[in-house]
Amino acid sequence: MLPIAVDAMGGDNAPSEIVAGARLAADEGIPVLLVGRPDEMGDTGDLPVIEASEVIAMDAEPGSSVRRMKDSSLVRAAEAVRDGAASAMVSAGNTGATMASALLRMGRIRGVSRPAIATLLPAPGTTPTVLLDAGANSECSPEWLVQFGQMGAVFATDRLGIAEPRVALLSIGEEAGKGSPLVKEAYKALAEAAFRQGAFIGNVEGRDLLTDAADVVVTDGFTGNVALKALEGSMKTLITALLTSMSARPEAIEAADVLAPEFDALYRQFHPDTYGGAMLLGVRGVCIISHGSTGATAMKNAIGMAAEMVEAGVVDHLAAAVGGTG
Repeated sequence: MLPIAVDAMGGDNAPSEIVAGARLAADEGIPVLLVGRPDEMGDTGDLPVIEASEVIAMDAEPGSSVRRMKDSSLVRAAEAVRDGAASAMVSAGNTGATMASALLRMGRIRGVSRPAIATLLPAPGTTPTVLLDAGANSECSPEWLVQFGQMGAVFATDRLGIAEPRVALLSIGEEAGKGSPLVKEAYKALAEAAFRQGAFIGNVEGRDLLTDAADVVVTDGFTGNVALKALEGSMKTLITALLTSMSARPEAIEAADVLAPEFDALYRQFHPDTYGGAMLLGVRGVCIISHGSTGATAMKNAIGMAAEMVEAGVVDHLAAAVGGTG
């Protein structure tokens, strides 16, 4: 497999934590190359480096930055995939700029109207739920949501091993007539759509996102991003409150020591570092978008996810699902 191109300069903890994560992934046998400013990366071990002199800031305007900063680490990483020097790209940097770099340099899969961000939500006791769009498209059409469902089903199969994914639409009620005009129209379009894998099962509500109600949940990027951030904040608050309460009394501390393995497993299941990042579906290459606060462990997992998706041939499967040819 060609190496995974890692944007060493992207993220709040770049480049030190990004490079550390890349080295951890390489230690596990995944070929990795770093993209960025070599003199700022520190000890890169034996990892190859593509030099890029510019860095797109986390708060920069995505489109104009990508067009103007042609020697940025993000642009060079996307070009490495386009030119066949890398099999995938991973970045914890500016999300919009990462999407723009992938879209402008790799291009869209033929037949895809808009790429979408697919993220995994933990569902205790079962496989995670795929949520998309998690932030790429604030405004959507019913036809786009149909494609999100088709692509999400492919991702659920290739990433989670679900043979026949159940695709649902996020709404304010399970009934077909519930929701905004967009949701109502999307419901009809999804019900009539053909799925290469899986099938549309109807509406789900926000309370169903962390359950086994569906394998793939489709929504517009604005709603999806709000739902994702609300869940992340809620889980973080809940875990912090639980840990605080377990240290309030000596008896509670003793009980916490006994339950430590269970708490640790639960913490890992809900922590975003476990999943590494989200995948941008619909571009002609594997692009993994990691959280801005990504550390070494999360970066290692993101690189591992990129390698899995390359080996699974997910881009070709996505092209087949939407009727394109790649």
